[in-house]
Amino acid sequence: MRLATITNWAYGATLLLTFASGATMLLASNVQDGERAAVAQRELLDQASAKIATEVTSLSDKAREYVITGDPVHLDIYQRDVTALRSVEERVRKIEDLGASPDEVNALTDAMRLADALQDEQQDAVKIRQQGDADRARSILFGIEYDRQLDRVAADVERFQYRLDQRTDSEVAAAVNVSKLWKTFSEVVLGVTGLLFLCVLYFVFKRRVLRPVVKLSDVVNRLAAQDYAVEPPDYGEIDEIGDMAQAIRVFRENGLERQRLEEERNADFAKRALLSRMTQRMQECETMAQLERVIGGFVPEIAPGLAGRLYLLDESRNLLVEACSWLGAVRSPREFPPIACWALQRGELHRPKGCAADVVCDHLGDEQPIDSICLPLNAQRTTVGLLYLEPRSDLCQPDPNVPEIYLKILAENVGLAVGNLRLRDRLRAMAMLDPLTGLANRRQLETVLESRLLEANRANQPISCIMLDVDHFKRFNDDYGHDAGDVVLRAVGDLLKRSTRDTDAFRYGGEEFLLLMPDMGAEHALLRAEETRCKIKDLQVEHGGRELGTITASLGTATAPDHCMFSQLVRTADAALLRAKESGRNCVVQAEQRGIAPEEAAQTSRSVSADSE
Repeated sequence: MRLATITNWAYGATLLLTFASGATMLLASNVQDGERAAVAQRELLDQASAKIATEVTSLSDKAREYVITGDPVHLDIYQRDVTALRSVEERVRKIEDLGASPDEVNALTDAMRLADALQDEQQDAVKIRQQGDADRARSILFGIEYDRQLDRVAADVERFQYRLDQRTDSEVAAAVNVSKLWKTFSEVVLGVTGLLFLCVLYFVFKRRVLRPVVKLSDVVNRLAAQDYAVEPPDYGEIDEIGDMAQAIRVFRENGLERQRLEEERNADFAKRALLSRMTQRMQECETMAQLERVIGGFVPEIAPGLAGRLYLLDESRNLLVEACSWLGAVRSPREFPPIACWALQRGELHRPKGCAADVVCDHLGDEQPIDSICLPLNAQRTTVGLLYLEPRSDLCQPDPNVPEIYLKILAENVGLAVGNLRLRDRLRAMAMLDPLTGLANRRQLETVLESRLLEANRANQPISCIMLDVDHFKRFNDDYGHDAGDVVLRAVGDLLKRSTRDTDAFRYGGEEFLLLMPDMGAEHALLRAEETRCKIKDLQVEHGGRELGTITASLGTATAPDHCMFSQLVRTADAALLRAKESGRNCVVQAEQRGIAPEEAAQTSRSVSADSE
């Protein structure tokens, strides 16, 4: 209500209260009329119930008179009265129309039904009397059971009248109380009318203007300082002050909404910046270990309320194996088959206890389900791993509500990073392998040789090298074709792979091979070279259904630091190989030791070959 109209309403209220006082007096008078109506209703119902009792008694007396006398006149009178009786329903309806309560109607209905039962017995007695059996007819109407039923009818009528009296007395008492109440209210209204005019001015100016304005002024000052935590007063009146309070409340809500949107935007920018930085770091990773450290460091910042594990697919065992974990993830095991996760089967995010209930992944076990999230990691339309997240167990009230769009972006970036790194590793491996023999190529040799030499030099341990060249390799190409030459090289490569570690056998170029043997001295290297030469000689290779003949090889060995400096190891072994070819091929020549003449070293190598044969 507007303040401008409150005063007018106050004056109007004074007049209304005056009229209300008169109205209450009239209402008190009307209540007294209701009291008189209740008494009159009781009188009518008493008469109706008494009439029912009288009818029952009258019919019983007339039936008895006929049974005793057998006079047809009494029978005619009885039959006429029976015909004049109305049905139970009609009599009940009349009682209800007079205003009887359901309880009272039930009591009187019982009496009327007993009266009908007595009437049936009377009819039976009359028929028996008409048949001439007076004694039996009298035994029915004057029997103990008949009298008992008459008494029950009278008792039901009395019960009806008793309940009627109770209800009427209660209504009269209530009417008296209401009449007194209205009179008291009328007196109070007259007193309030006198006080209203005196109080209205104080109420309007003190309560409705001064106090709200002071409170609103404080709120406006705090809102001007962008303190949106202040609560505007709850002013429910519809007036000028109420309009001001509502405007201030709307301004505060808009400020809070702007503040919330700004916080969400800042949080969104922060998460996007984290995702962008994480993506950049993952692109810069050169090894899987670096990638795991990046993921384990960034994911807890992006989803601080979620613990998790990164699983990578081990294709050889067809298992998802844990690569790293963060924030204490406990529910999912360290490895499990891909079929145990619904996210991998469906190819999309799986959240059993999200917005819609879903089946729980088998790798989570049979414990109480949690709000876990499984995100498949895909790259080039193939599965490379799984990102598993669960609410943190070390927080009393974890907040796992991270927008799924961020989680999907995260999984997509991680999947691409893992796929790219694996693809890079495969390409690097392909670039480092000889496609014909499957051995490491010369490019790989440069990398491995440098690390092996550094390790041997740092540990002051020997390292040996064997250079191997297939003898008369051009003959295989000329006599059997280039495919046969490839078969020979492949057979020699397989032999070398079986004889040493994969990382220590290399195809040096053409028909030349190289073996690196860390921690092996000169004598053992010479024996290993001779053993290799003999195995090559024993090879039986077929191509196109024909045997290619005996394959022999020339080998040169060198050991650092016995024969040369570490940096000259391959060159020294190559020089020994050259001397083996010059010595007639199919032999092993060891590099000359420091301080020993070349002829003596060559003689030692030939003696080893002779002893082996």
